[in-house]
Amino acid sequence: MTATSAERPSLDETVLSGLSPDLVPGVSVEVVAQAPSTNALVVERARAGAPEGLVVVTEHQTAGRGRLDRTWETPPRSALTFSVLLRPTAPTRSWPWLPLLAGYAVDKALKAAGFRAGVKWPNDVLIGDRKVAGILVERIETDQGPCAVVGIGINVGLGADELPVPTATSLAIEADGGAVPDRTALLVDVLASLRESYDAWQAGGDLAGMRLAESYADACVTVGREVRVDLPDGSVLTGMATAIDPSGHLVVAGPERQVAVGAGDVVHVRAADGHGAS
Repeated sequence: MTATSAERPSLDETVLSGLSPDLVPGVSVEVVAQAPSTNALVVERARAGAPEGLVVVTEHQTAGRGRLDRTWETPPRSALTFSVLLRPTAPTRSWPWLPLLAGYAVDKALKAAGFRAGVKWPNDVLIGDRKVAGILVERIETDQGPCAVVGIGINVGLGADELPVPTATSLAIEADGGAVPDRTALLVDVLASLRESYDAWQAGGDLAGMRLAESYADACVTVGREVRVDLPDGSVLTGMATAIDPSGHLVVAGPERQVAVGAGDVVHVRAADGHGAS
């Protein structure tokens, strides 16, 4: 049964505005009642000089954007929809890791909440073969230098009749009558997880890159499956997804050779059996 608006509590702004630096360092959370896109709001603030760590979360996103310019709207207070401003000092060549480490951070928080989640390369989080969360990272040029806006959307309280697509799910559905995570507490957990992953990535070095690749690969449900990769030129790559390399590329063992593809190089990555389509 779908929850009514009255049964969906608001985010606790008092808790979010008073986050301890020991819990989530360097973060400032702003809650807005409604927004077309939290990424668009954070882009504006970034260009106006906002510092790293700004988080904008909305109770009702009316024109959310995903990869390939997909848009959607969710009922008020049914999802956790927010964007984080980062100003990385890591080399630009390492930035393709940002959507992966954001997905890994969400996956880690959901697993800690008791859900059997997994990351689907490059930037979705699944429970089973159904998408529960998506990530959109945008690189923005500002007067203070380039920055990244990390948008995250997690389906929390949506009922089956409210899902944006049949291949989606929500924490409420997966809880199967059990407790659904409080959105405020879940946001804090995801931000703490994201900060930890981001700081490790920022530290750089080959060892950090190898550890991140290994941790992500362990959580990645794409690795070890036969996949179909649709490329922008219309061609298709099929084969076994065997690894995530230190650059964050998906390594696919095709019929003739092994190919590493980046997130920006693909249109879709699907399991060859059709499950887990992006």
